[in-house]
Amino acid sequence: MVQWNMILGIFLVLFCLCMIIRFTLTQLNIRHVRKKGHTVPPVFHGIIDDDTLGRMSDYTVDSSRFASFTSIFDDILFLIILLSGILPWYARLIEGLDWHFIPSGLLFMAGPAAIGFLLDIPFDIYGTFVIEKRYGFSTITAKLWITDLVKNLMLSMVLIGLLLGAFLALVYYAEKTWWFWGWLLFALFQLVMLWLYPVLIAPLFNKYEPVKNDELREKIVSLMAEAGLRAKGVFQVDSGKRSRHTNAYFTGFGKSKRVVLFDTLIASHSIDEILSVFAHEIGHWKKKHISKQLVAIETVSFFLFYIAYRLIDWAPLYHTFGFDSLTSYVGLFLLSAYLRPVSFFFKPLWASLSRKYEREADDYSLSLIGTTVHLADALKRLAKDNLANLHPHPLYTWFYYSHPPLMDRVSYLEKRNGKGVVDF
Repeated sequence: MVQWNMILGIFLVLFCLCMIIRFTLTQLNIRHVRKKGHTVPPVFHGIIDDDTLGRMSDYTVDSSRFASFTSIFDDILFLIILLSGILPWYARLIEGLDWHFIPSGLLFMAGPAAIGFLLDIPFDIYGTFVIEKRYGFSTITAKLWITDLVKNLMLSMVLIGLLLGAFLALVYYAEKTWWFWGWLLFALFQLVMLWLYPVLIAPLFNKYEPVKNDELREKIVSLMAEAGLRAKGVFQVDSGKRSRHTNAYFTGFGKSKRVVLFDTLIASHSIDEILSVFAHEIGHWKKKHISKQLVAIETVSFFLFYIAYRLIDWAPLYHTFGFDSLTSYVGLFLLSAYLRPVSFFFKPLWASLSRKYEREADDYSLSLIGTTVHLADALKRLAKDNLANLHPHPLYTWFYYSHPPLMDRVSYLEKRNGKGVVDF
C-alpha cells in the first residue's frame, strides 16, 4: 500500500506542478493566438491571406487542445498505475512465476508500457483521422495506419527488449559497476541506432529512392562538395502517402549519412528554396550540433546512471509506492517515474540550446548560399503549407520551442540579407 511520506509528497508536488504549468502554457498560447491570430505579420504579406491565417489559428487551437487533453489523460493514467497498488500486485504475481531476474524484469516493464500503448491508440486515431484530416494533412489509409502500428510495435519490442534485456543482465551480473557499463551500453545503442536508422529501419516504413530531379540532385551534390561534406546519397521519400506536411533532413552517421527530402517538399518548393533549406541542414553538421547534443545527453545520462546506482537499494523508495521487497527492476521503474516530472523543468534549457543551434544553421546557410532570400521564402511557404502558428505566446516559445518563432526567424533572415557573409 502506498505510504504518504515526504518522498511521495515531493513527487506529487512536482508532478502536479508539471501538469499545471503544461496546461497553463497551452491556454496562454491558445488565448494569444485568438487575440493576435487575425493579423498577418508584415513579413508574411503577399504570402498568407486572411483565410489561410484563420485556418492557421484554428489548426493551432484544435491541435493544442487535443495535445493538452492527451497529455492530461496520460498523466492521470500514469498516476493511477503508480499509486493504485496495481504495480506491487503485478510484481508479486511475477515473483510467483519464479522466473530468472532478466525475463521477470522485462515482463514487469512491459506491463505499464502495454497499458499505455493500448490506451493511446484511440488518441492516435482521432489525431490522424479527425484533426489532421480536417485540415487536409492526413492522407494515410486505415490499412497503412494499422500496418505502421504493427511495425512500430514489433520494432519497439525487439529493440527495446534487446536493450533492456542487456541492461538488466548488467544489473544482475555486475552489481557494483552496472551503472558504468549500462551508461556505455546506452551511449553505444544511440550511436548504432543513428547509423542503422537510415539503412535498415526507415525503409521499413517508407520508400527511399534517389532524387528524380537531375538538376536538383546535381546542385545538392555540388553544395555538399563546396561545404566539404560527404553523404551516401540524396534521396526523396514518399511521405505524401501519410501526410501533406513538408520537411527535409540529414540522417545517419559515418558512412550511412544521407540527405532526405520529402516528396511533398520537392513538389511545392523551388530548387533555390530547397537548396537553402538543405544548406541550413548542412549547417547543423558543419557546426557539429548533433555531436554536441550527443555529448550533452551522454554527460547527463552518466550522472543519472550513477544516481540510479546509489538509490536502487534505497528501501524508503520501494515502501513509499507499496513494494515490500527490494527488486532492482522495480527500483529502476520507480526512479524513472521520479525522473519524469524532474526532467520536465529542464525543457526550457534544451529548447534554448536548440534555438541557438537553429540560428547558427541559418547563418551558415547564408555563408554557403550567399543570400537569405531563398531560405526566408522557403520558411514562408513552409509556414503556409503546414499551417504553422505565427503568433506563439512568448512564454510558450521560451519553454517549448526548439526553433525561433517563424516571424522572428524570417525577420532576422531578411535583415541579414545583403549585410555580408559571416566568417565561420
